[in-house]
Amino acid sequence: MSLKGKVAFVTGSTSGIGLAIAHELAAQGADMVINGFGDAAEIEAIRADFEKRFGVRALFLPVDVTDYDAMEKGVAEIEKNLGSVDILVNNAGIQFVALAEEFPIDKWKKIIDINLSGVFYGIRAVLPGMQKRGFGRIINIASAHGLVASAHKSAYVSAKHGVVGLTKVVALENARANITCNAICPGWVLTPLVQKQIEDRAKQSGRSIAEESEALVSEKQPNARFTTPEEIGALAVYLCSEAARGVNGAHLSIDGAWTAQ
Repeated sequence: MSLKGKVAFVTGSTSGIGLAIAHELAAQGADMVINGFGDAAEIEAIRADFEKRFGVRALFLPVDVTDYDAMEKGVAEIEKNLGSVDILVNNAGIQFVALAEEFPIDKWKKIIDINLSGVFYGIRAVLPGMQKRGFGRIINIASAHGLVASAHKSAYVSAKHGVVGLTKVVALENARANITCNAICPGWVLTPLVQKQIEDRAKQSGRSIAEESEALVSEKQPNARFTTPEEIGALAVYLCSEAARGVNGAHLSIDGAWTAQ
């Protein structure tokens, strides 16, 4: 399943799910463009690690996904330094929880801007080049919340439902162009942010971290096990392969049977 010679751009990839996806793609030989925010020295260490560990070219692109002009310029920079973008993984996202009638307007706008508009901007920026070359793989990291809802997550659920709809439109419009667009819909994934949530719950309840971990994931996922970022990365690799050429416009759940209920 070699991706050697391909250039992959993964947004929100300096940590968590995005970094795991980038690692899996690079392990198959794809040159890598990472994106995100954080300490400059730490990000440089991450970028350099791709070149050392996987023997691929790696570029850090500090573009704001909510700024379309910046995204368009960023894609031009990728083309100048590495070549055309063959694979786009829209992973950048944020979360905030509150009752709908109390949801802060600024938080609503920011979540929609990053989680939905940012996905569209990335797609819009790379599609012309993909169409010209007759090849492209677009993967949108949606969520189980792109298919079902949970209380207190009005903005996130709205944005992720929008991502699933956008995925279908882009797939339809490019169905004969050897460009696929699919959405991966994870459930609970054990990332550093979720780990902190578990630790906070344990402090409040007085129970162990293991007990709170199982309690949290079992609220939604019948398998009572977190999905790992690496599992999501492996699914992304499959979607980039020739074997997945006919998988287009799909929403692929990786949620321990959450949305099967």
